[in-house]
Amino acid sequence: MSDPARRPITAGSPAQVEDGVAWRRMHPVTPAVKGWKVFVAVLVVIGAQSANGVQDLAEWLGGRVWLAALGLLAIVFLVGFGYSAIAWRVTRFAVTDDAVRLRTGVLFRQQRQARLDRLQAIDVVQPLLARLFGLAELRLEVAGGSGSAVSLAFLREAEADQLRAELLARAAGLHRGRGGPTVPDVTGPEDPDTGAPAVDEAEPRPAFVAETAPERPVFTVPVRRLLLSTLLTWAVFWLILWVVVLVVVMIVARSIGPVVGILPGLLAVVSYLWGRINRGANFRAAISPDGIRLRHGLTETRAQTVPPGRVQAVRIYQSVLWRRAGWWRVEMNVAGYGRQEDGQQTDTALLPVGTREDVLLALWLVLPDLGTEDPVALVEAGLTGTDRQFGFLTSPRRARWLDPIAWRRTGVTVTDRALLIRHGRLTRSLVVVPHERTQSLGLSQGPLERRMGLATFEVHSTPGPVTPTVHHLDGSDAARLIEDQSVRARTARAGAGPEQWMSER
Repeated sequence: MSDPARRPITAGSPAQVEDGVAWRRMHPVTPAVKGWKVFVAVLVVIGAQSANGVQDLAEWLGGRVWLAALGLLAIVFLVGFGYSAIAWRVTRFAVTDDAVRLRTGVLFRQQRQARLDRLQAIDVVQPLLARLFGLAELRLEVAGGSGSAVSLAFLREAEADQLRAELLARAAGLHRGRGGPTVPDVTGPEDPDTGAPAVDEAEPRPAFVAETAPERPVFTVPVRRLLLSTLLTWAVFWLILWVVVLVVVMIVARSIGPVVGILPGLLAVVSYLWGRINRGANFRAAISPDGIRLRHGLTETRAQTVPPGRVQAVRIYQSVLWRRAGWWRVEMNVAGYGRQEDGQQTDTALLPVGTREDVLLALWLVLPDLGTEDPVALVEAGLTGTDRQFGFLTSPRRARWLDPIAWRRTGVTVTDRALLIRHGRLTRSLVVVPHERTQSLGLSQGPLERRMGLATFEVHSTPGPVTPTVHHLDGSDAARLIEDQSVRARTARAGAGPEQWMSER
């Protein structure tokens, strides 16, 4: 008999084995956590379709209108949670040595697969309602563009953490046969319901249990700084301006009617501000053998793990409103991070707001070695420098006709490890792209650039908030840069470590 503590943590229901693969369901409470979304969606559809007839219905029903409303709510409730229960019943997932598979669909069946060798990040997400039940969603981001994530929702929080550790170990190259995960023996008697071999947990095969790798804290974001930085944004400026205009219009018109027209805009601004606070609250970063670990969130907590070498590009920028406080924000491009199928934006902040020292730490998480003897001076020149300081190749003087404010700031420099691009005078920005993460390169010229002998140099990255572009370089400098950078990128990729960072080449 094996030690129960050494068995893998699995989902709540027993596994159903098909072709040697153990398929499991999500936690049984999942329909209750997901059902309210269907409930709200059905209510919105019914309300939108019947808005014009609500008054007529109330007059016809008289005093029975509330009874009818309660009955309608009960029907919608049963439909929403019934659909979620059926969806849970047919949804199963399986973990193999090389992929995570997910089967979904009530009317239309779908099977998705996340290959572990293309794993870009793993997030453990806990919406507020899921946290109340002690559940979590495990979201796997793969290099497949928008909508390529595979979501396992919902598992027990301990199960999600254990499964994340196991998947990261497999993605790193720790496979079965090397002293790897514990798996039950699937050679027992047949399951009477499915006819498939039943899982005999009394006789487990030799296996491996991945342990969560240790981590070292790097930085945290104080709540006070997050709140003040959110107030010092242009969204707050427009919110105040809209409120002032609204009050003036109401006084002049002597009516509250203008509120209806401006309310959607106000709600959008307030939602944006709340989103920044909600996502950035309790933000802390750490480093581990698994990669970069980011934890944050107020009502919805998120624990992100980005394996080594998955960050494609980094942008450090500072709004003019943050200049006096000396604050900066750091964002990253990670393959798979982008807009999800539900339209929500995956959080790509590496540092929502921090000091210059925090910026250096955040950049160190991605590139511990910038490939220069004085990385601090190089970053300083990228953040606040002008002209050709620290070897930056800048726009020629004639570019001032196209960019009269920031042409002296625009520049690009190269180290042994990365390409650095700076631009902007009011909103300062520094973009860092590791050579091995260069996807492709390009040159473009508008009609005015062609006439003035200028060109725009582009580094193509994965979809995300970072767009590495240098505008208005001298045409010959841009052509030489694209040739040299293509050689650097090719050489860096040839010498880069394996995708499975703990395996041998």
